[in-house]
Amino acid sequence: MIARLKGIVESQGLDHCVIDVGGVGYLVFCSRRTLGRLTTGETIALHIETHVREDHIHLYGFLETGERDWFRLLTTVQGVGAKVALAILSVQAPDGLATAIAAQDRTALTRAEGVGPKLAGRIVAELKDKVGTIALGPAGRIDSAPVPAGRQPEAVSATADAVSALVNLGYGRSEAFGAVATAARKLGPGAEVSALIPAALKELSA
Repeated sequence: MIARLKGIVESQGLDHCVIDVGGVGYLVFCSRRTLGRLTTGETIALHIETHVREDHIHLYGFLETGERDWFRLLTTVQGVGAKVALAILSVQAPDGLATAIAAQDRTALTRAEGVGPKLAGRIVAELKDKVGTIALGPAGRIDSAPVPAGRQPEAVSATADAVSALVNLGYGRSEAFGAVATAARKLGPGAEVSALIPAALKELSA
């Protein structure tokens, strides 16, 4: 298995590049975000995910381990193959993708080629528990202790209400979620909606 390649960028295509490693050219599929950061003739190192099938061996390359990890996570969802995962990573950076899924922003996912509303919903449903507290951090993390039916931890309820308020004001769900997440981290645990909303609006206007 190939886990890493370091060599010279020999050429680039719409969805791939060729890396010359000691005179051997490796065809590596990449997201458009990654390809946009490469320059023909430069020496680079790519983290590689190797997919071996009966009829082919494909290499997928990433400049950052975070993008590679998201590629692996996305391909665990039924209906998301390597091509669709790269399409998603082409339009969403890892941090933005975490926020979109935590915010259950299906629209942000449908911007990727090959992702319709149904698949976007499946991605959110299957991955939301894995990334649901990443963007909010400690201020919005749900404790492991059981929560009585019909109730939420105060911090989670406050952040959810703040996000809802910003969405009602016309902001996109991911945009609102990100701003509230930042405000929640700055204000700390126990921040109330009345403090979160103006702090989040300040973040949005910065």
